[in-house]
Amino acid sequence: MTRTKANPHDHATRARQRRDALVMAMLAHVPFDGWGKGALERAAADIGIPPGEAVVLFPDGARDAIAHFVDMADRMMIDDLAAHGLGGLKLREKVALAVRMRLERWTPHREAIRRALAVMPMRVGPAASAASLYRTVDAIWRAVGDQSVDFNFYTKRALLAAVYGSTLMFWLNDRSEDCAATWAFLVRRIDDVMQVPKLRAKVTDRLGRLPNPLSLARRVRDRFGVRPVS
Repeated sequence: MTRTKANPHDHATRARQRRDALVMAMLAHVPFDGWGKGALERAAADIGIPPGEAVVLFPDGARDAIAHFVDMADRMMIDDLAAHGLGGLKLREKVALAVRMRLERWTPHREAIRRALAVMPMRVGPAASAASLYRTVDAIWRAVGDQSVDFNFYTKRALLAAVYGSTLMFWLNDRSEDCAATWAFLVRRIDDVMQVPKLRAKVTDRLGRLPNPLSLARRVRDRFGVRPVS
C-alpha cells in the first residue's frame, strides 16, 4: 500500500485559511479585549479551534494576528478589484477604487483597526509597520496594473502611502452616511498627488530657461570689465 505524500502547498493553504477564519472571528472581540490573548481565545472558541492550535497559528499573539489581518485585507482587496473589473477607468479612478475597496469592507470593524494602529508601534515596531504600509500600497499599484520601474516605481508608492495613510485616518473618524465624506476626501488627495508630476515638469522647464550662470558671469565681465579678485 503506497502512502500519498502530503503537498506542502496544500498544508500552507489550509493553515492560511485557518488564520483567516481566526482573525475574522477576533474582530468582534478586539474592541473589548484588544489584540491580545483574550480576544484570540474567544475567537478560537467561537469557530471551534482548540486553544493550542490558536497559539500555533499565531505564536507571537497580537503581532502575528495584526500582521495577518493586514495581509488578508490586501488579498481581499485584490480579489474584490478583479471581480469588479477596471475596464474603462482612468488611472486615478482605478487607484481611488482600490483604496476604497481596501477600506470599505472593514467599516463595521473600524474600532478593531484603530486599536491595531495604536499597538502596532509597540507590538510590531516602526520598521515592520512601515513595511506593512509599503506592502499595502504596492499591492494597490500592482492590482491596478502599474508596471513602472526605477525611480518612478518608488515615487508612486511613496505618494500613495501618503494618500492611503491620510485617508485611513479620515475614514476611522468619519460618521457620514456610507462614509461619503471619506471617498470625497480620497478623490481630493489623489487629485493633489496627480499635480505633483505636472508641477515638477513646470519647475524643470522654468529652471531650464534660466541663463547659464557661467555665461551670465562672462557677459557681466565683458560688459563691465569686472575681474575676479586675485
